[in-house]
Amino acid sequence: MSTTAGDFRPASTAVNWRTPLVIIICGCIIGLLSFGPRSSLGFFVQPMSREFAWGRDVFGLALALQNLLWGLGQPIAGAIGDRFGVFRVMAVGALLYAGGLLLMRYSSTPLSLDIGAGVLIGFGLSGCSFNLVLSAFSKLLPAEKRGVALGAGTAAGSFGQFLFAPFGVALIDNFGWQSALTVFAALMLLIVPLSIALATPPAAASNTTSADNQSFKTALAEAFGHRSYVLLVLGFFTCGFQLAFITVHLPAYLVDRGIPTQTGGWVLAAIGLFNIIGSLSVGWLQNYVPKRYILSSIYLTRAVAMFVFISFPITTFSAIAFGAICGLTWLSTVPPTSALVALMFGTRWFATLYGFAFVSHQVGGFLGVWLGGIVFEQTGSYTWIWWLSILFGVLSALINLPIVEKPVARPVAQPA
Repeated sequence: MSTTAGDFRPASTAVNWRTPLVIIICGCIIGLLSFGPRSSLGFFVQPMSREFAWGRDVFGLALALQNLLWGLGQPIAGAIGDRFGVFRVMAVGALLYAGGLLLMRYSSTPLSLDIGAGVLIGFGLSGCSFNLVLSAFSKLLPAEKRGVALGAGTAAGSFGQFLFAPFGVALIDNFGWQSALTVFAALMLLIVPLSIALATPPAAASNTTSADNQSFKTALAEAFGHRSYVLLVLGFFTCGFQLAFITVHLPAYLVDRGIPTQTGGWVLAAIGLFNIIGSLSVGWLQNYVPKRYILSSIYLTRAVAMFVFISFPITTFSAIAFGAICGLTWLSTVPPTSALVALMFGTRWFATLYGFAFVSHQVGGFLGVWLGGIVFEQTGSYTWIWWLSILFGVLSALINLPIVEKPVARPVAQPA
């Protein structure tokens, strides 16, 4: 059975409609749909907190759990997808995601919010987010198309943020937060039929080279014994910390500074729009520039942008400008990070190994969201979290520089 997109056929029936273009389009739509609602959940903090008299730490904990469980579930979902194919994983993930949004809509206690917005959406994202899309791209598309496809898949998630941020604000303003969550849940069900195009063959049915014929334990031992992989994973922590903190707490931070709620929606939309440019550019640029330099530049640019943003009075212009600059670097860490994983270890256990890197990303996301809520409730300000984000950005810029960009050395099997 061939695993190239143009000649992939399950059992005996050819599915010629699954051309590389169809695979990329369906994957991008899935990335758009899965990333859009979760990037807009920050707009539900204030209306839900007012209605139920919750502090921001309550909502912060729920979304922190979401980020953590998304990360912890990712290598599990990746391993299942690597072993049995990604279609079933995506379908179950989409159903969990939709169920979490519906439970969030009916939440009236912190516990129900934790289960809906935290547990169900978190595990749902691990099964149907752009991480599994990128895995399918790496397995189904020919090598010469992967770089651009990885950038496009990441950019699609950003376009989801661009669409859903103002869309979510409009739904909340005109129909209420409950109706907004119901609409989001219904849209998640579209992922199930779309994921058919990204179905990958079970590992036992695919043709693998001897170099890729590793066991799960051997692949993990190889990766975590590889210095460059460990550095990549550590640097990815910062990405999650910064993105989750900004996504959840920036809208409220702007309101605290006297900026209208609608402006917060357009700031997140600007992040999504400009990250389309950033992700596509990085997807193309990584074919010509060492990926470690790209990652280092991204982290340093974010740190500088945050420093300038918090050092001057906040205005509508400065907020949107900050969103645009952040957008250029937002998810643009994903194409070079995922490409480095594939370069170092091949595609056999790609979803699993990228999944473990994503655990680091989401542990950072958990701390960014949770500490943001805790620090605000204790001090009435996000200042300490902004400075911590800046520090992490500088450290990650340095951590990525020593990464070696070449396949891991493996012993060559000797003939008997």
